Amino acid sequence: MTYDVIVLGSGPGGYSAAVRAGQYGLKTAIIEKDAKLGGCCLHVGCIPTKAFLHTASVWERFKHSAEEGIHCENPRLDFPLVGDRKNKIVSKHAKGVDFLMKKNKIDVIKGYGRLAGAGKIEVTNNGATQIVEAKNIVLATGSEARMLPGLQPDAKRILTNIEILDLQEVPKSLAILGAGAVGVEFASCFHRFGSKTSVFEMLPRIVPVEDEEVSRELDRVFKKSGIRVETGAKAENIQKTDNGVRFTVTLATGKQETVEAEALLVAIGRKPNTDKIGLEGTRVELDRGFIKVDPFQQTGEPGVYAIGDIVAGTPQLAHVATAEGMVAIAHIAGKPATPVNKNRIPGATYTEPGIGSVGLTEAQAKAQGFHVKVGKFPFIANSKASILGQHDGFVKIVSDARYGEVLGVHIIGPEAYELIGEGVLAMEAEATVETLMHTIHAHPTIYEAVGEAFNAVYGLAINA
Repeated sequence: MTYDVIVLGSGPGGYSAAVRAGQYGLKTAIIEKDAKLGGCCLHVGCIPTKAFLHTASVWERFKHSAEEGIHCENPRLDFPLVGDRKNKIVSKHAKGVDFLMKKNKIDVIKGYGRLAGAGKIEVTNNGATQIVEAKNIVLATGSEARMLPGLQPDAKRILTNIEILDLQEVPKSLAILGAGAVGVEFASCFHRFGSKTSVFEMLPRIVPVEDEEVSRELDRVFKKSGIRVETGAKAENIQKTDNGVRFTVTLATGKQETVEAEALLVAIGRKPNTDKIGLEGTRVELDRGFIKVDPFQQTGEPGVYAIGDIVAGTPQLAHVATAEGMVAIAHIAGKPATPVNKNRIPGATYTEPGIGSVGLTEAQAKAQGFHVKVGKFPFIANSKASILGQHDGFVKIVSDARYGEVLGVHIIGPEAYELIGEGVLAMEAEATVETLMHTIHAHPTIYEAVGEAFNAVYGLAINA
């Protein structure tokens, strides 16, 4: 039997692509090497980390409940139960993916798949090998954590995003290498759980893909809360000790320091899983291990598409993988397909305060020659933020002064990763600053701050 589509990998991009193919009536199979469907995002990424972060926020409220007139004497964090709750959430949604495969008549093939010639994939499972054939193949093999040379993760001391989620107790001290989304999210989480937390980033600022003002604000809030943040810092000579980990760090000042911690999280980025999937001998082009694709996610090999973390030039985000999967399958099915607009991709970082962003930063807009006009509104002036007791942060609008075009929206503050939706929609609809100024925002809400920020572009914010 020859399938219309075979998807290699069942992460958010892969399983969503398979579902859409089934909805279009295409004979579809999905190949997965792991025991359960769902990929990194569901099992060791987006979902379990956000479960931890939610619990960290609840725990923080309990510790400071007296400020709201609620007395909780001697609250206790039962960390193994935190892990159990996380596992139940993951299990529930893994079963949901299984259900979607059955509902959409998608064949699930267990095993490790690799390209084996035109329209063919070799699948190996428990020593047995089979060849499956398809008119179209969608590569959705995802990524894995980069590890420093010579280091191997273990269950307690050297950690990646995988091992840290299975800890049975909160480490007394946690050092984190890397201050991208993964590093800062775990810093925010375990600091609130009680770890003495330190973050070391080689680049000049944390969350370096964000607007510079957002980076500065998160740096300020982290330090105010007690998290050590060192930028321009280089870690070397990492060694396991009887009590944890020891390494040397060269600080931005040039000073060297020996750092010891009970656990070390390595969060220095993710590498694409492309080196063992049979690309050799194909016309697939690579850029530092990432696959080059055209606007419809087609590779250089006829009938082979690529989506998600393995794609060159788009961020490694679950929702990007899903969007790219929709484009690929629409193109395969001969349906209208709208390529992913890289400038309309929302970023979301679930720290406290949270971060949400879309479009150009202020520096990027100026570098591209725009006459930039900026509006900012602080959450300290928002009544709902006061009710929540979450005053840090702001909404920042980057716009083109000539036409009022919205070039970027950058939010750091309460529920920023939810609020950014308005900015994404505004940019996708090509709404102007003036349109958003006249859009009525309910009161009292956090998202009022977004409306105020659009008014602030022209100096017309009411509450600041």
